[in-house]
Amino acid sequence: MDTRRAYKSFRYKAKTAWSSARRGTLSALGKPNIVVGSPPEFKGQPDIWAPEELLVGSVNTCLMLTFLTLAQAKGLVPVGYQSEAEGLLENIEGKYRITEVTVRPRVTLNDTAEVGRAREIMESVEAQCFISNSIKSKVTLTAEFVIAPSPK
Repeated sequence: MDTRRAYKSFRYKAKTAWSSARRGTLSALGKPNIVVGSPPEFKGQPDIWAPEELLVGSVNTCLMLTFLTLAQAKGLVPVGYQSEAEGLLENIEGKYRITEVTVRPRVTLNDTAEVGRAREIMESVEAQCFISNSIKSKVTLTAEFVIAPSPK
């Protein structure tokens, strides 16, 4: 008896169009456009999204959504979730690449009894996140768990 699970495949589309200088528009059907361009370090402007930030943001967002999905499956409902992420762009053998992404989530829980379960879920998040599985960069996840103040 074959016990292998059949997995679906998905395709995602995005378009870019150059507008001026080192900037353009990122678009996808049915979604708001995003103005994109080079970061200031590469002669771009600081007020628009750079591909480097989008990559770091994608890792950060995927880790959050993976945690929330796994938490929901295990009956854990966090009160809050916030995270900061930082990517390191380095020149390796003459080519720039993001070598590491550090993500620092802060998960707010209802009570201390949930911390162990939340920590256990967080330990499996990186391995389950398809974005971190899709890049060469080292991904470090350092979570903090806090308890929501009791309502007075």
